[in-house]
Amino acid sequence: MAAQTRALVSGQWLADAVRNNLVGPKLRVLDASWYLPKTKRDPRSEFAQTHIPGSGFFDIDECSDRSSQFDHMLPTSSHFSEYVGDLGIGNDTHVVVYDTSGLGSFSAPRVWWMFQLFGHSSVSVLDGGMKNWVADGHPVTAEHHKPERRQFQATLNRSWVKNFEDVLENISSHKVQVVDARSAGRFRGTEPEPRDDTLPGHFPGAINMPFTTFLDDSGKHQRPEILSKLFREAGVDLQKPLWVSCGSGVTACHVVLAAHMLGHPGACVYDGSWSEWFKKAPAEHIISEGGMSV
Repeated sequence: MAAQTRALVSGQWLADAVRNNLVGPKLRVLDASWYLPKTKRDPRSEFAQTHIPGSGFFDIDECSDRSSQFDHMLPTSSHFSEYVGDLGIGNDTHVVVYDTSGLGSFSAPRVWWMFQLFGHSSVSVLDGGMKNWVADGHPVTAEHHKPERRQFQATLNRSWVKNFEDVLENISSHKVQVVDARSAGRFRGTEPEPRDDTLPGHFPGAINMPFTTFLDDSGKHQRPEILSKLFREAGVDLQKPLWVSCGSGVTACHVVLAAHMLGHPGACVYDGSWSEWFKKAPAEHIISEGGMSV
């Protein structure tokens, strides 16, 4: 790869790499699938049954702050370093992430962002995910061989992570535009949240850009001109700082990826997102059109 790693790689590019036995210490492929408990899908079990040849499994829940009451909050730098080193990844490894969502992409951008956040820019998302990989007739396997451990040194860019207090202060100051990547119904408060202890809605000033709008009908990422149009129509200025949120910090990373593809230096993620906000925020900072109750 060139010094500037592409944010997306095609299925054909990765299939050629697999066929030419390039997967190894310098190229690692990760299945980063994660699903909400309500889907009753077990991504680790699915990985054991079928995955892209040579790939490893990245568990978003395992590589997280397990002491937090909130789902998959970011791990420490040392935890991340240890975890990805065990996956055979060093600081000179090009990492390609994908997931098995029927949408084509769901959780892979979160792991792409985590690598970026911890100082590893040589990371790409497989465009179209496993959905298109299989549709295009590329090989899958159940075989898995644990790679040799490598040393990885993470360097956290803490400025890219926002917390409850940051968002609360921004509601008063209006300094930064904040995009919420959940569906329009969850954002407005007219559709239920997938977590039973959380009601839908949004915080003041948030701009809704459902993450699915960044994907085309096939599950591949929209072209740059379409992405530009989406941000423009939402009133988001990519020449200015941008923060993003969602349900628990996963699909917000679709917005980060899209902005990155358009040259934004780094959208910041509210890691706790709506799951945390709903539990901590005063009632006046929860806007909802619905009358749902937990």
